[in-house]
Amino acid sequence: MLIQMVSINVKQGHAAEFLEAFRINYEGTRQEPGNLRFDVLRDPQDDHSFTIYEVFKSAEALDEHRKTAHYQECVRRIDPILSGPRTKTFYHVEMADFTDA
Repeated sequence: MLIQMVSINVKQGHAAEFLEAFRINYEGTRQEPGNLRFDVLRDPQDDHSFTIYEVFKSAEALDEHRKTAHYQECVRRIDPILSGPRTKTFYHVEMADFTDA
């Protein structure tokens, strides 16, 4: 399994627009066979700072995700409202329990 965490900062006044655009990616990604989890996290101290937590079955599943229409549409919509570059951090899962509570 592969975890991707993406840090995103949005320009002031564009948080609602960001969430609307990211919903497209969220809903589409959750339907992908290679996706195990997808969470959009918002910093409680900064309404314009987000972390995207994604778990994929493999690096290949993540590569396939980046080719999807929902991912590309989301990126197209959010790029103009970002206040800086997205940063990505990757982790390989050694032990995890992804059962829903």
